[in-house]
Amino acid sequence: MTSRGYVSQDVVVRFAPSPNGLLHLGHAYAACAAYDYTRERDGKLLLRIEDIDRVRSKPEYVEAILADLQWLGLEWDGAVIFQSERLDSYTKAAKRLREMGLLYPCFCSRSNMRAAQKKEGPHEGPDGPIYPGTCRRLDTVQADARRRLESHSWRLDVEKALQLADNLVWHDERLGDQQADPAALGDVVLVPKDMPVSYHLAVTLDDARDGITHIVRGADLFASTHIHRLLQALLDLPVPRYFHHPVLLDETGNKLSKSRDSASLAVLRKKGFDGKDLANRLRKNIFPVGITLAKD
Repeated sequence: MTSRGYVSQDVVVRFAPSPNGLLHLGHAYAACAAYDYTRERDGKLLLRIEDIDRVRSKPEYVEAILADLQWLGLEWDGAVIFQSERLDSYTKAAKRLREMGLLYPCFCSRSNMRAAQKKEGPHEGPDGPIYPGTCRRLDTVQADARRRLESHSWRLDVEKALQLADNLVWHDERLGDQQADPAALGDVVLVPKDMPVSYHLAVTLDDARDGITHIVRGADLFASTHIHRLLQALLDLPVPRYFHHPVLLDETGNKLSKSRDSASLAVLRKKGFDGKDLANRLRKNIFPVGITLAKD
């Protein structure tokens, strides 16, 4: 394992990939951004493996992540953190939110939601279609009866949650002070049907648990911060500073995906490319043909 060992510093940043596929150039760009932000401030960079998706997460992808980072010349501080070892903390937080009356069971399938959106009209948010609130309108007795028989997820009742939270601001170092608008994303799922916890709840809890002071991540996750800021307020968690950097786009103008083998770091590594040279090129915004940096 590559590690500098823990140091006592004010700035703590994390790089948190998911081991459900091979890392690509977009991940390399994000990793360099987090690494450089940390080292320029003499801080600490943590590596957290977000492996809560028990179906898609694979040990071989974890091994590839570690090898890719070493190949790029990016070191992390301390032991690697695994979300799969923290399931109890997610369960406790979800229980706390349920006891606050802020979660409700949702029985909707994707086809149900498409039908409801077609009937009620599309409602688009910054992160995609907004859940129309079908199961929020179920009475408690009906919901409890169905919950005993049907698989279900747990959604956050954003309108009710906002009654318990105020002053939902955060600071982004590129865009300045921001006022959170969780309603723009609707009642997001915090406990999926087929997973122990959602990205939103897990990442918010882990950033607090790991003492993250500055979150450096892609602008594609900017909208998620609206919900994360609300969860921080509801669960009495500290509010870090944010830096949402631009993301890399392919020749079609879409964000790079893990299905793009030509941009996979493991493929480039095995072909004998120089990882440190690649990292330096990314820092200078020198990208392979067909890959560009998103504009603000």
